[in-house]
Amino acid sequence: MDDLRTAELYGRQPEQDALAALLDAARCGRSGALVLRGEPGIGKTALLDHAAARAKGMRVLRGTGVEVESELPFAGLQLLLRPALGALGALPEPQRASLEAALGLGAAGDRDAMLTGLAVLSLLAEHAGEGGLLCLVDDAQWLDQASQDALLFAARRLYAEGVALVFAARDGEGSFPAAGLPERRLAGLTPEAAAALLDRRPAGEGSEQGISLSPTVRYRVLAEAHGNPLALHELPLALAAESPGGFSPGALPLTGRLQLAFHGQVSRLPQTVQDLLLLAAVDETGDPEVLLRAAGAVGAGIDDLVRAEETGLLVRRAGAAVADGSLPESVTFRHPLIRAAVHQRAPLGRRLAAHRALATTLTEPSHADRRAWHLAAAATGPDAEAATALEETASRARARSGHEAAAAAYERAARLTADPAERARRETHAAESALAAGRLERAVDLARRAAERGAAGTDAAAGGDTRLGGRAPHDGDAVSGGPARQDGATSSTAAMPGSTATTPGDAALGARTAHVRALAAFWQGSYPAAHQLLLNGAALVRDSDPAQAAAMLIQSVHPAWYLGERPLSETLTALEAVSLPEPHPLAPLARFVARLLDRGRTGPPPVLRDALDAIRGRGGKVPDEALMLLCGAALARGQDADAHRLATELAAEQRAAGAAGRLPTVLFFVAEGEVFTGRHRDARTTAAEALALARDTGQEQWTGQFSSVLAYLAAAEGDEEACRRHAETGLTGGAAGALAPGAPWAHWSLGLLELGLGRAESALSRFERLTREPMRHHFCALRSTPDLVEAAVRVGAPDRAADALTRFAEWTGSVQQDWAQALLHRCHALLAIDDGAEQHYADALRTHDRDGRPLEYARTALLYGEWLRRSRRKAEARAQLDDALDVFDRLAMRPWAERTRAELTATGTGTRAEQTTAPTHGAAAGLTPQELQIVRLAAQGLSNRDIAAQLFLSHRTVGYHLYKAYPKLGIASRAELKSLAAREQL
Repeated sequence: MDDLRTAELYGRQPEQDALAALLDAARCGRSGALVLRGEPGIGKTALLDHAAARAKGMRVLRGTGVEVESELPFAGLQLLLRPALGALGALPEPQRASLEAALGLGAAGDRDAMLTGLAVLSLLAEHAGEGGLLCLVDDAQWLDQASQDALLFAARRLYAEGVALVFAARDGEGSFPAAGLPERRLAGLTPEAAAALLDRRPAGEGSEQGISLSPTVRYRVLAEAHGNPLALHELPLALAAESPGGFSPGALPLTGRLQLAFHGQVSRLPQTVQDLLLLAAVDETGDPEVLLRAAGAVGAGIDDLVRAEETGLLVRRAGAAVADGSLPESVTFRHPLIRAAVHQRAPLGRRLAAHRALATTLTEPSHADRRAWHLAAAATGPDAEAATALEETASRARARSGHEAAAAAYERAARLTADPAERARRETHAAESALAAGRLERAVDLARRAAERGAAGTDAAAGGDTRLGGRAPHDGDAVSGGPARQDGATSSTAAMPGSTATTPGDAALGARTAHVRALAAFWQGSYPAAHQLLLNGAALVRDSDPAQAAAMLIQSVHPAWYLGERPLSETLTALEAVSLPEPHPLAPLARFVARLLDRGRTGPPPVLRDALDAIRGRGGKVPDEALMLLCGAALARGQDADAHRLATELAAEQRAAGAAGRLPTVLFFVAEGEVFTGRHRDARTTAAEALALARDTGQEQWTGQFSSVLAYLAAAEGDEEACRRHAETGLTGGAAGALAPGAPWAHWSLGLLELGLGRAESALSRFERLTREPMRHHFCALRSTPDLVEAAVRVGAPDRAADALTRFAEWTGSVQQDWAQALLHRCHALLAIDDGAEQHYADALRTHDRDGRPLEYARTALLYGEWLRRSRRKAEARAQLDDALDVFDRLAMRPWAERTRAELTATGTGTRAEQTTAPTHGAAAGLTPQELQIVRLAAQGLSNRDIAAQLFLSHRTVGYHLYKAYPKLGIASRAELKSLAAREQL
């Protein structure tokens, strides 16, 4: 639509205003993104041109999705970012290495795909400079998946870089899901705007003979075009060229009528020109040298290229500027619909010849992937050369985390393979890559086909229907392993057979294909199917490959966790029965995890530190997911401080590696450890960061869980609206026969809210839900037992807490943790008769002192103070209540502080606590969680770039937040910040 790209647009003022606002914001240092959607020819490209023309004083990056390159990983990103690559050296090393590997400029390796997205964000921020940056992406629906993921991650985290990012995507073709980004859908022009655009068109435009539109033809064009600008431009030519009966109105959809119009122009050209157009259509990279070399193989040449350009079907354009400032020339179609018309209406034989000619021409190593796809397109049956080339392409794509492209290449290679066993092997690779890309339904279908072809028969172990759809969350699940979308294909060491295969080859194939189905089932929410697949597979290889069996059983803990106590117990029993060779690093991990549900067992409990020492002492690489599982298992065993320490170490490692996809998993354990040890402000900061990251990376499971943790923190503060809002999010997403991942925390939060607000009966009902399946095994159910006991005592029904207290007492004896023993003493104190309570309170406080959890100490002190006041021992009561109030005020736990003040008032004597009518929370009270996190890191001496790398932001966004935080803190420099942080204990 070059002819339509003028300074004047018709009927698009709202879109022009939106683009102007984006540009103005970028010039002022703010960032934003916009997606333009609409049918072909509706004017999306014209709006991008309009934005580029008005980006005065700004840098501009522009790229276009190319359909034939949609299977080449990072092809779109490479085209878009080429002019900005000179800024690569300013990126942190992990980001730079990841982006270089993605673009084929450095060594490939397993990396978190979100790290590439973060590198894109950082590169855009660097390239923006002082004047701002406009980044335009046309035909986004044809971007390869890896480029889509990286650009969308960057778009969702834009904030204060001075970057305006605009995508244009066509309706009905490809897929460009951009959840969370602003969108504008372009409708047809109004009748007035359409008429003005048609009348602007001069006679003779685009035609060898001038065309004057009669009123009748003009009316017909307006009616047929439905306000589509491209149709208003092209249909007059078609009507003039076709016979009256050759172009019937309404016989085809508008896109089809436009393609027919373009075909009419093509079909009147000499055959050699048509052959050259077909070469351009099947390659579409626009490289004139490649096009002319291939043209020689089909009898065409430079004269035919000149003729195609003279007709206006092909145009010669300057490509994107490269790092040295040059503008390489390219040859492309005037509009993508012309390419579609040429390609779709060419005879099959000529299409095959075009692909063969291009495959013969593309001999350089840098063209190996394009050559492989042309070989495949030229094949009419099994073709060993094409299949081998495609498998090599898939391997290269997977090494660069281009899992979508790898899946397509493996699948096509399989179709070109004659040997059934070899075909099944390639289909299995395709299934694993599809799973890693999050294409669950496709992964399951490929796995089934491979299993059937390999006579593995995975259906026997399915345990349920796993026909799935949708995209999976990102890698990093601590137990299941998850789709390894960020760092390579799913691990075959964790694979499992789901069949009755009897030969080693069948068993290995069955293991890998059933493993794909299990993880797909898990991520789609079919926990029973995932659990059964993993259990059955582990039983099949328990004797022949115990390490593989243990790995699968460890994975199966996660779906079992959501199914209830019985499935979890079955899994742990099976895990404990596996005989791993002692030197294997999984042996100590398996022993620790197998004790997850211990309650009545005597003897010393397993200790996280011992397990870690044993794992690390055996050498070899232990997957991060296994160490994350240890964090969760240690929290379930009450070893909160050690679990928090390990989770914090892992979080630092994930930040250093730029592993944004895995970070929410480990941050969940960090946040839980902070909640359990009473560090509520830290927990809120951690949960807020992780919730934003989980949303940006599409990890819905963690979105629910972090929302529930925030609900708990809001409940502690008495913020009813926030608690209920977050809890509602946490309670959604449960699968049939399983609980929502965030449900236990959400129920505990709502119960704590009611208890704090004095609604004991409602609180008790909520806590009682946690004592039933499928939640009764969850550590939220165990840890909320003291709250349940308190609520039951307050409503005069202590017997309603009896069963839960028995389980808690058994668990406390098993885990042997001081904090748990202190809470058990508190429970017995609440239930004690007469003077029996005092000894339990004294024991509880003494045990709290050993553990150092101020919140639990304060709650025990409050209850003890209430008991002392009722016993008319007011002076002793005031001492306990004063201690409790100090903690509640410091933690901003308003309901508990108010309850304590009421008790102090009831003692009848003025105290230091009574004189404190409102808590003060220091200079940091007005900071947002993200500002607090950035301020803390800045106070440690980290630069803006270092902070940005840790928090997956741009350095400009970090600077913006510091600029906003300094006035709130009453300071003006980093030097002042360091002393303030020490004084306020930020």
